[in-house]
Amino acid sequence: MELIVASAIGILTAAGLYLVMRFRTFPVIVGTSLLTYAVNVFLFASGRLVVNRPPILTGADTYTDPLPQALVLTAIVISFGMTAVAVMIALGAYLGVGDDRVNADERLRDEPDAGREDRA
Repeated sequence: MELIVASAIGILTAAGLYLVMRFRTFPVIVGTSLLTYAVNVFLFASGRLVVNRPPILTGADTYTDPLPQALVLTAIVISFGMTAVAVMIALGAYLGVGDDRVNADERLRDEPDAGREDRA
C-alpha cells in the first residue's frame, strides 16, 4: 500500500511540475492543482496508512492520527481559493491582452512597440 501511495505522489508531482512549466495559463493552473493534490496525499499518508482503526484516545493499540486529516482539509480549502484566484487572474489577462501565453517577454521582443503607449 505504501508503494502505491508513494508512486501516486511521485506521478502527481511529476505531472504537476511538467504542466507548471508550460507556456499557456490553463496548463499552469492544472499543474498547480496537481501539485496541491500531491501535497494533500503526502500529508494524509504522513498520519499512517491504516484501515478501520479508531482515532486517538480510544485505548486501542493502533490508531489513526486525526491531525493530518485536519491539515488536508485545510489545504483543500486553501487550494480551492488559490485556484479560483488564479483562474480569475488568467481570465482577466486573456480578456485584456487577447492571448493566454504566460511569458509576455516574447511578444514584446517580437513587436518592439507592443508594450508602449504613445504619450503626446
